[in-house]
Amino acid sequence: MKNPRDEATEAPLSYESSGVHYGPLDAFKRACQKAAHGTADLLEPHGYREAPAIRGESAYLIETESHYLAHVEEGLGTKNLVADAVQRATGQSFYREIGIDTVATIVNDLITCGALPISVAMHAAVGTSDWFSDERRAADLVAGFATGCRQAGAVWGGGETPTLKGLIEPASIVLAGSAIGKIEPKSLRIVGNVQDQDAIIFLAASGVQTNGLTLCRRIADRLPEGYQTHLADGSLYGEALLAPSTIYVAFVRECQRRGIKLNYAAHVTGHGWRKLMRLEEPFVYEITDLRPAPPIFQFLMEAGPVALREAYATFNMGIGFAVYVAPELADRTVAAAEAHGYEAWVAGAVRKRGDRKAVEVPGLALVFEGDTLKLR
Repeated sequence: MKNPRDEATEAPLSYESSGVHYGPLDAFKRACQKAAHGTADLLEPHGYREAPAIRGESAYLIETESHYLAHVEEGLGTKNLVADAVQRATGQSFYREIGIDTVATIVNDLITCGALPISVAMHAAVGTSDWFSDERRAADLVAGFATGCRQAGAVWGGGETPTLKGLIEPASIVLAGSAIGKIEPKSLRIVGNVQDQDAIIFLAASGVQTNGLTLCRRIADRLPEGYQTHLADGSLYGEALLAPSTIYVAFVRECQRRGIKLNYAAHVTGHGWRKLMRLEEPFVYEITDLRPAPPIFQFLMEAGPVALREAYATFNMGIGFAVYVAPELADRTVAAAEAHGYEAWVAGAVRKRGDRKAVEVPGLALVFEGDTLKLR
């Protein structure tokens, strides 16, 4: 097979070189957290209060006497631009998959706190209402979003479809949405009670899922055949990127049903494996059981080229969700995942090493220190 780099021998790529720089983004997020926390007193007249230690987590929690309400707002990103390019080249619509992706990126954040989704809303902004004139594409998006909601066990509660001429390209759509969920009883909250020697459980991703697509699109621009380039397993690059994201709600629900206490959960999206150390407290997350990265990631590293460190700092590299549990619960946690068809395994352990915070992957000679992830 022809090496995709034969005619793509430019300098190695990074997420930053493709236009995504986490420095300013994360600084803005931290500023928002500080200002937002200053509004928490406005919950009191409604009979609610802000849950402690929630700012900087993936979901926001409102505390009541008997339960927590959870709220998340998330966006798909640029994955639909890949779907558009593939549809132009082949006539095939992947918008059912895009609909599932949009739900997944929302509800997978929501469940990190232990909340099960109740209602999901869609936000679909276009540059012109003509976008919806492609009836098959529009119908696929609707069907996919509904499928995602059903997989998440949540009602599709509504949404918004603004036409934003001048802000959005006429041929494009910006997809996002929100969800509300509930934790009841309150003891089911995943609060971050991580301990030394906790087991790290990985749940496999379906592929790239919803992060790093800007870099994936940049790589496509470098390839002579673009998204029609063949991977080593015979699949096409564009189709591999468009595999629908895995929704992990059933796993968290099953752990709750079986009485398995999850000490922390991380949705592995932006920032790649650095997200494994999202918890504020200092721990070292040592990954010792590595599984081969799926073919799509091998291709990305070769075709970019993308250095190994950059790949693990940007992509999920085959891991969509991670939880930390007491060592004696590790096998039960894996079994709970496998009962719903997830691929899961014990990938490593949490280590307490003073005030050090890091992700270590000895098998790849990779170390991400705590200062490489600044979400708070």
